[in-house]
Amino acid sequence: MDKGGATIYTIPYGKGEVTFHLPNQARPDWLLYGRHQEGDDGQNLLLTEASSGELIKRALRNPIGTLSLAELAAERERAVIVISDMTRLCPSHLFLEPLLNELNAGGMPDSSVTVIVALGIHRKQTEDELRALVGDRVFHRVRVVNHSPAEEDCIPVGTTSIGTPIEINRLVVEADLRILTGNIEPHRLAGMSGGAKALLPGVASRRCIEANHALSQSAQTVPGSPDNQIRRDMEEALSLVPVHFLFNVICNHKKEMIAAFAGDVIDAHRAGVLHAKKIFCIPSDKKYDLVIASPGGHPKDIQLYQALKTLQNASAFTRKGGTILLIARCEEIYGDDTFQYWVENFPDREQAVQKLEKSFVLGAHKLTYLNPIIQNHRVCLYSSVPPEVCERLGFLPVPDLQSTLDKLISSHSDTVAILPYGAITFAREAP
Repeated sequence: MDKGGATIYTIPYGKGEVTFHLPNQARPDWLLYGRHQEGDDGQNLLLTEASSGELIKRALRNPIGTLSLAELAAERERAVIVISDMTRLCPSHLFLEPLLNELNAGGMPDSSVTVIVALGIHRKQTEDELRALVGDRVFHRVRVVNHSPAEEDCIPVGTTSIGTPIEINRLVVEADLRILTGNIEPHRLAGMSGGAKALLPGVASRRCIEANHALSQSAQTVPGSPDNQIRRDMEEALSLVPVHFLFNVICNHKKEMIAAFAGDVIDAHRAGVLHAKKIFCIPSDKKYDLVIASPGGHPKDIQLYQALKTLQNASAFTRKGGTILLIARCEEIYGDDTFQYWVENFPDREQAVQKLEKSFVLGAHKLTYLNPIIQNHRVCLYSSVPPEVCERLGFLPVPDLQSTLDKLISSHSDTVAILPYGAITFAREAP
């Protein structure tokens, strides 16, 4: 929209939007996931001719590498379905009822099914959040619970070849039919989300998760590729706690389903990975002086712990010495107690990072991701975060979005980009 020599732009923020204007000469590029990037055909990879209901039916009717879920349910006594928490873009409420109906068709009653939210070390969901995650009908059909990463709530089942102690939620271990669900998108630790990640870290103990994530200190990972030591460690846990069925989806930023994959926990996941990589990884040959980035609104900007992922993605499109303006509400501020403790008790960020490089601390490890970004870029944050917290993190707080942009544009008029869905838009690595 033109406004007297300037154009008005809208970007997601919390559960709403914010608007700002840029001078017409700025001509920002839009960094958008979901379009074919290897030619000029402009193919939109987010389009599908099928509804979410049809995608779910097709996946369940054609499982990859396994029997149908109804056949697997026959003669089983207790099932657990692991779902994502509210920080993920997975529309569990759309597919849970079809999964339950399949289990019923195999002879398993609803009373034998538990749905468990794969929190990892995230905060537990409230009753209203649990209801929203699964939908009213499922909430009244089966038991729905939060995962607890406390050691007393998890059962030790063995150790991986590199020494990760596998301790998994008691309800999951004791079930004789285990079903993992989730969405597939690039992930900086695991390469890709989905698959076995719902087991570890999803329903693992804190000690188990910390040991696995500590591999990030030495392991090389590429967002979009599951071929890395961290995911291999996650998948080795499957030999200790076998998973019988996987249901994974690919979604856009509105939680609208693009594709669905069901069946073997590895084979079905890898089929989804091939599809997701084309959607979420875009070229990053051009580097910008200024990148205006949003995680995509709620739930990806609910807290700093989640919003920092967008900052990492934005940095891949920003030249060294350039500026990132992160627009993220972060109404829950930190989002992790350990992260908060390290930010508030180690005002010298460099000192904190040096300690973390010697001894990995789950939660605080986010500072090791943040530090190189702060060292190489100026980061401005428009949010609900108090200014003193912004400054502790090394950010410049933005009290007024438009006036800050006016100043930034005056010194960054050459190359500007807008990254509206930064949580799920990743720079494609060079081959």
